[in-house]
Amino acid sequence: MIEIKRPQELARLRRLALAAQGLLQAQPYGCGLAGARKAINHIGYVQIDTILVVERAHHHVFHSRVPKFKPAMTNQMLLDGDVFEYWAHAAAFLPIADFRFSLPYKLAIKSGQTHWYKNRDKKLMGELLARIRIDGPIRSRDIETNTTKRAGWWDWKPAKKALEQMYMEGDLMVSNREGFQKTYDLTERVLPSHVNLQMPSIEEFAAHIVDQQLRCHGVVSLKGLTYQRRNTELRKAVKTLVNERLAQRVLEQVKVSSGEIFIMETSALERTQPRLSSRMLILSPFDNSVIQRERLKALFQYDYQLECYVPAAKRQYGYFCLPLLYRGEFIGRMDCKAHRKTSHLEIKSLHFEQHNFDECLVITAFVEAIIQFCHFQQCDSVSLTKANPKHLTQPLRSALKPPG
Repeated sequence: MIEIKRPQELARLRRLALAAQGLLQAQPYGCGLAGARKAINHIGYVQIDTILVVERAHHHVFHSRVPKFKPAMTNQMLLDGDVFEYWAHAAAFLPIADFRFSLPYKLAIKSGQTHWYKNRDKKLMGELLARIRIDGPIRSRDIETNTTKRAGWWDWKPAKKALEQMYMEGDLMVSNREGFQKTYDLTERVLPSHVNLQMPSIEEFAAHIVDQQLRCHGVVSLKGLTYQRRNTELRKAVKTLVNERLAQRVLEQVKVSSGEIFIMETSALERTQPRLSSRMLILSPFDNSVIQRERLKALFQYDYQLECYVPAAKRQYGYFCLPLLYRGEFIGRMDCKAHRKTSHLEIKSLHFEQHNFDECLVITAFVEAIIQFCHFQQCDSVSLTKANPKHLTQPLRSALKPPG
């Protein structure tokens, strides 16, 4: 087992992890739509989220890795059959090449495992399926209902619940999206003809997970390999496979100062990694690189929590803080809001962790990142309310002022 003791060793381990995520290179997957296709095939999924304080998370993840990416490209990939929607550890876009690995969970749901609902209206499901088969794709809002009151998102009208249940069971797929309005159609009408529909064995599924996670993370923990998966049999198969590969010396273990043990391909630390640039990245809270919070803390000593689920009085950094990545380290977080009617980006709070970088260089990198971020948000002005450390507030405000 390799023990990481020196700062330069830890820096190299971090570079391995970030390079595997496509966050060090300027355009690791190319540009535009073609680049977005390559990106999701490499990183394995892109989480879908409803929060619209800034541009939605699924667009933000692509934006962080693919120059010239535009939000409309996400749905274009769905329409073109490059990706499909389903459940990863959360609702996500997934590469169509991985479709067969969604089949075990669909079978489990169809066989009685609960995802959202314990009770399912099979009669209504059958009626809706017949209607879609005859009349074509349907949106949930197209279905008439007598429901006049809704307690919240969990109190969906019966037809919506039935559609979602059939989607989770695999009879329906999302064929199109208009914002968060989904269109459902029969799976056989949505799936491209070339897609492999063979149910994977538990061993095949385990190998797929291990290979995918090593490819897109570089450095993984045994727990992280099956992040948020509750399938005990699958977890056992993954652990068995990892142990086999460790015994064969295909994989090796590395221990960081906190005592956490990670797994990587043998000699991965000796590979040439992309150089660190002075570019700062503003990442989504749902970015693939930060979603496993325990891994993030162990590898980067970055303690991150999304505080939109925390009562306002208990928030430390803000409602929707975005992680800031600079020269291989997570050096801060930014709570901001895009005011779309006025095309203005409001930075409510900017917090920098303790770091050893030159403050002037950090400010320059931050301003350059904000210019790009504003374009992505379709904003043409920006303001800063407060920064921490406080002495940076005025220099940052001055740097953010437009020329002239």
